[in-house]
Order: sequence, then C-alpha cells, then structure tokens
Amino acid sequence: MAISVQIFGVKASSATRAAERFFKERRIQIHFVDLKQKPMSAGEIKRFVDKFGGLMGLMDKESKEFAESGLAYLKASDATLMQRIEREPKLLRLPLVRGSNKLAVGLDEEGWKAMLV
Repeated sequence: MAISVQIFGVKASSATRAAERFFKERRIQIHFVDLKQKPMSAGEIKRFVDKFGGLMGLMDKESKEFAESGLAYLKASDATLMQRIEREPKLLRLPLVRGSNKLAVGLDEEGWKAMLV
C-alpha cells in the first residue's frame, strides 16, 4: 500500500513548503489543501482539535496575524474561532498534516517521520 499524506496549509507559508519538500524528497504522495481556497471540513478540524487540546492548541500564538486579531485578549467561542480561521488560516500553526492515522501541526519533522513508518 502506497503511503500518502494530506497537507493543509497556504502556499505563502514557509513551514507548509517545508512539509511539501520533506514528503516529495521521500517520494510520498501528497494531497495539498490550500486553506485560502477551501477551508477544512468540521470533521477534519475536529481530528486535530481532539489531538492537540482544542482550537487554541492549534493557534500560532507567535504569528503577526494572531497578535493583530486580538485573540490573545478575547474569550472567543469555538464557533467564533472557526469563523476567524476560515477567513485567516494563518492564525493556525501551519501546516496541519495527516497521514496513516497520525497528525502533526506546524514544522514537526519528527511527527512527519512517524507517518512514514
């Protein structure tokens, strides 16, 4: 069975490009979902939310987008956060990678390597 991964990210993200490069160098089939074009489905985001401790666990708290959004100071519901993420995917620690029932968030080469086993 051929290994394949699904990468959720945006083309302008250096970490997303690094994930694509990592898997291409290992000749792994990639299914790329550009979050600027198509937001993640609720079921897909739920997988990551469950594994990484809620939506705030997926947020890139160091990013310029997060600082400008004011989310550090607001108590936002999950529904509000989802709407914000759909409008501005760079609020997330990109890329979100799924492969062989394993998940990785952000620039996580160890997590990516685990998907190849």
